[in-house]
Amino acid sequence: MTEARLGATTVMGYQTVYGKLLDEIVQEADQIALKYFRAVELRVERKKDGTAVTQADHAVEEMARARVAASGLELDVLGEEMGGEAEAPGSGARPRLIIDPIDGTEEFSRGIPTFGTLLGIERDGEIVAAMASAPALRSRWQAYKGEGSYRDGRRLQVSSIERLQDSMVFSTGTGPSKDSVDQTRIRKYLDAARNSRSFGGFWQHMLVAEGAIEAALDWTSKPWDLAPLILIVREAGGKSTSLNGRATIYEKSLLSTNGKIHEETLNVLR
Repeated sequence: MTEARLGATTVMGYQTVYGKLLDEIVQEADQIALKYFRAVELRVERKKDGTAVTQADHAVEEMARARVAASGLELDVLGEEMGGEAEAPGSGARPRLIIDPIDGTEEFSRGIPTFGTLLGIERDGEIVAAMASAPALRSRWQAYKGEGSYRDGRRLQVSSIERLQDSMVFSTGTGPSKDSVDQTRIRKYLDAARNSRSFGGFWQHMLVAEGAIEAALDWTSKPWDLAPLILIVREAGGKSTSLNGRATIYEKSLLSTNGKIHEETLNVLR
């Protein structure tokens, strides 16, 4: 994208530029996902890393790539199922759509409704447009840089709780994929809060943005798992960083909080 066009995008607003495309993708993605959700024709396979994949995952990503190609926008695509360069882009790289066609495929395949399609538009290494749609929950979250964060048209605001000991927090689990040191760190975080639950994935971060909980933790994730989360939380007044304290989707971990307990929570996890 040329410098002139980049400037024009900023002036127009990111929702004006990218909103129509993201809306079209999630609307069709919702239809595809619900067609297979709890359906007898759903087929579940295992990838080399042991994670689940279904025909719905493939169908959603193929559709999204086709819509990007037809949109006229200068966008590359990075997706979970069909690839792309998974590293942080260099300076001057073209903007790209990052997509997880069905985040929470394990839940999706078991008939659990906390799955969703995740979309992020990345420009110069920063997500500037974000959308997460969970059709079985009848919910959709979106944010555009500088334009606020919304769920189904209602503007979101994180909670005002100021101490971890007064908070409700969510986290990924402490299963055998994590070593004993990491398990101890996660349990320490959960035990430091007033209330805690182990329920990973995108939805916990949306609950932070909504002000329903104060913190959400993902320990080992890919860029497409995290693409829309930082912006949605930040535009709701919260904070999302890796465990190293950087607002990036390329360091595997992601802690989202209401901002007020962020440093305290990072210190517990270190």
